[in-house]
Parts: sequence; structure tokens; C-alpha cells
Amino acid sequence: MKEDKNIRQFRKGVLELCILSVLSKQDAYVSDLIEVLKESKLIVVEGTMYPLLMRLKNDGYLTYQWVESKLGPPRKYYRISKLGTEYLVQLENSWDNMSKIVTEIRNKENQSIIS
Repeated sequence: MKEDKNIRQFRKGVLELCILSVLSKQDAYVSDLIEVLKESKLIVVEGTMYPLLMRLKNDGYLTYQWVESKLGPPRKYYRISKLGTEYLVQLENSWDNMSKIVTEIRNKENQSIIS
């Protein structure tokens, strides 16, 4: 079954929350981010990550620094900015609220809509 456009948008929003959450704990290289997400069963590919990271950087939520690597060329490590930390708090609050509402609706017994 082909993934619906709405589902893709939903996944992007969740992915944004997850990326900022990971980066709030430590700076990370793209492949490190992908590995953490895969370990959590959130499958993502580089082709999805790079545009999302670029947008988050352009919006001021991330910064990056180049770090020399013993194994090859320098690597770009992403870091959450102060603005990104504030945005993450908003995302977490929205997620918690929306999750609670959706869970309540899904768990409600069948009730007549019409009184």
C-alpha cells in the first residue's frame, strides 16, 4: 500500500520532534541520528534527513559545527539551538496534549452521537 500524503506529513512532524529530542541530549552526526532513530524502530533514510535538517537549521532551530575525523573528511555535527530548545518544548507539549486527546477518543466506548 502506497503511503498517503497525510501520513507522510504526520511522519515528518514526528520525525522533527524526535530529531530535536535526540539533539537536546547530545550533538550528533547524520548517520548517528539515523542509527538512534532506527534503534527506536523509526526508519528514516538520508534522503529524508538532510532536507529536514537543513530546514530546521534555516529556521534557527539547529546549528552545526565541522569536526575533524580520523576516518576521513570532517563531519558536520548538528546541535540544537536555544530557539530549537524552546521549539522542542512547544512540540513536546503539543504531542503530549494531542496524544492524550487521541487516546481518550480511541478508548471511548461506543456512545450515541445523537442525544
